[in-house]
Amino acid sequence: MNIFVTGGGGYVGSSLVPKLLEEGHKVTVYDLMIYGEDVLNSHQNLKLVKGDLRDLDLLKKSIPNNDALIHLACISNDPSFELNPDLGKSINLDSFEPLVKIAEDSGIKRFLNASSSSVYGVKDSDNVYEEMSLEPLTDYSKYKAQCEDILIKYNSNNFITSTIRPATVCGYSKRQRLDVVVNIFTNIAFHKKRITVFGGDQLRPNIHIEDMVDAYVAMLNASDEQISGKVFNAGDENKTVLELAQIVKEVIGPDVELIKSKTDDNRSYHISSEKIKKELGFSCSKTIKNAVEDLNDAFINNKLTDPIDNEYYFNIKRMQNLNLK
Repeated sequence: MNIFVTGGGGYVGSSLVPKLLEEGHKVTVYDLMIYGEDVLNSHQNLKLVKGDLRDLDLLKKSIPNNDALIHLACISNDPSFELNPDLGKSINLDSFEPLVKIAEDSGIKRFLNASSSSVYGVKDSDNVYEEMSLEPLTDYSKYKAQCEDILIKYNSNNFITSTIRPATVCGYSKRQRLDVVVNIFTNIAFHKKRITVFGGDQLRPNIHIEDMVDAYVAMLNASDEQISGKVFNAGDENKTVLELAQIVKEVIGPDVELIKSKTDDNRSYHISSEKIKKELGFSCSKTIKNAVEDLNDAFINNKLTDPIDNEYYFNIKRMQNLNLK
């Protein structure tokens, strides 16, 4: 297929794109590349378009002649979003429906949308399923939920739309993020030999980045009937924050000190990924421990430059210094 990937230079995108190329697809990446232009290796079947989601003219020129679109691009996570709420809204929400319309008008057959498991808010249920009500707590997650509502209106036999709600992604990528919980713990544990756990009982669903990539591939390979108009959770282990820290300590070494601290943040998320397993045959093959091991290996082999302070690994630092408008 010819596949158009918005945000293909991001944390997940920079792992997904090589996988798509490996499988023989032709890929066009549409991205501002603000986290570095070296995160994607050149390839005969890879085309890079440096562009903003709000540049509708460029999108209209770039999207035609593709079969599928995977929409990953956004201002990611709550702190980065809250840094400039107007910017976040313009990119995450206001640009979404125009993108969907352009995709449909350009002959895209399949539109896969990256939402977030945070759209559920806090649930008391032991398992949070796709059919449960959405109660997002932040603007970031509210706009993700609104985009899902927009997308479903466009679903048709000729324009298949589907949404995936990922857990928090963890592990090593060429466009590394060190500002998500497992990666934060691993970075600090490796370099400072301590982990501070705020609270500890809150549940945090996570998914290894390679499994996240495979989930998108499973959606691409599914039949129209399997995914049309549907939403899928994608996660692996619902561990408490303390359990995540203990996994990190187990991998990094016994000299890592665990420090527990009180917190006012009692948000607890947990999702069921039975639907994607049952309907698409997808299940995770990696673990959180594998993700920590991969990052540990990256630190040992100096695959990451200045992991404590390098702004390219921390979305909010990079956004602050760019002053993107």
